[in-house]
Amino acid sequence: MVLFFTSNASTPPTVIYMGRDKVENEELIRYAWPQDVWFHVDKLSSAHVYLRMPDGMTWDAIPEALLLDCSQLVKANSIEGNKKDNITIIYTPGANLKKTGDMAVGQVSFHSDKRVKRFHIAKRENPIVNRLNKTKVEREVDHEQERVDRVKKETTIKRAAAAEQRKAELELAKQREAEKASRSYDNLYVEDEYDEPRLSGKALEEDFI
Repeated sequence: MVLFFTSNASTPPTVIYMGRDKVENEELIRYAWPQDVWFHVDKLSSAHVYLRMPDGMTWDAIPEALLLDCSQLVKANSIEGNKKDNITIIYTPGANLKKTGDMAVGQVSFHSDKRVKRFHIAKRENPIVNRLNKTKVEREVDHEQERVDRVKKETTIKRAAAAEQRKAELELAKQREAEKASRSYDNLYVEDEYDEPRLSGKALEEDFI
């Protein structure tokens, strides 16, 4: 079962989710969306909390209010971290999570430590935790089907974008061809500077006298 929360710290409201136990955490590590952002208490055991970023938001520019919501939720779901003040929350894109066969259940590492950021929490803020808990919904998730649906949707969007780009490129090519043809047509009516000057009718008559 996956626990879902809704944060109103951004517009539109944002989904935050986490596993109920370490077994569920394994599934979330495996199926986390590349654009999801993973949160955890640094150097302490805690829940694995994920932020599903809305379109247009980047992981290194998450609004501070939203970072605070995610971090407070992580702290509240850490047995040891919940009792301490001045703790550090680490977060990174889901695509940066690394899992190898020799790791314990729920344990995770990173492909790049440079893509891990830190956020300081001075103390637990109950109003934030209570607000998020009021939005909590627990449901069963078919992670594989969700992945298939996501990839299918992303592929459709990419194809539509590629088609629009091809259409724009074709229109631009047609416009350039039309401009080129127009310039060539105009050149037909430009008098050559080396042409013989035209004689008037009177001058022609004088030539034949």
